Amino acid sequence: SQTSSQDAIRRLPGSVTLAFAPYGNSLARWMQAARKSGHELLLQVPMEPFDYPSNNPGPHTLLSEAGPQENLANLHWAMSRITNYVGVMNFLGGKLVTSPPALKPVFDELSERGLLFVDDGSVKNTKTEELARASILPYARAQIMIDAVRTRREIAARLEDLVKEAKRSGLAIGVANAFPDSIDMIAKFASAAGKLGIEITPVSAIVTDPERKGG
Repeated sequence: SQTSSQDAIRRLPGSVTLAFAPYGNSLARWMQAARKSGHELLLQVPMEPFDYPSNNPGPHTLLSEAGPQENLANLHWAMSRITNYVGVMNFLGGKLVTSPPALKPVFDELSERGLLFVDDGSVKNTKTEELARASILPYARAQIMIDAVRTRREIAARLEDLVKEAKRSGLAIGVANAFPDSIDMIAKFASAAGKLGIEITPVSAIVTDPERKGG
């Protein structure tokens, strides 16, 4: 949504990382505006969900049964759609992120390109962490889906969970869609972060990097 993308870029502080799917005609403009506003960018790569093709992320989806060459070709297509992103995030992908033979070549490619990977946390038995470690790929996994239930009450509750997790473990990643209520509430949440005793940081600041001593 052009309106939602513009609102997210305009209203959210630069410390909030923005992720873009590789579709739409205004990607370059949104990317430039986001970077100008100080946002770190992720590329959402379409990956096969369990109920594919009835649930289809879109063209050039990476598939669990496809060969490495086909998946890498589709990955390269997605990567050509925008620039200036620090890493990749799964767009759906329940089946692919539980299929090591299909995912490992993708992670090897991301690692060779100096990118990072963020798992959106939607799949419980994901294999992304162990595969990222094997590919020497900087990695993070989200703990909280902020707007899985699109009511202001539930969004507020998930933001509270995010604060609790950050204070408990030292860091927490929340993922949200560009819904109007989500943008509004996250903007207000970010402005109050200091009073809540937390700090909002770009995702690259908190990834586990296998090449950095101590992770």
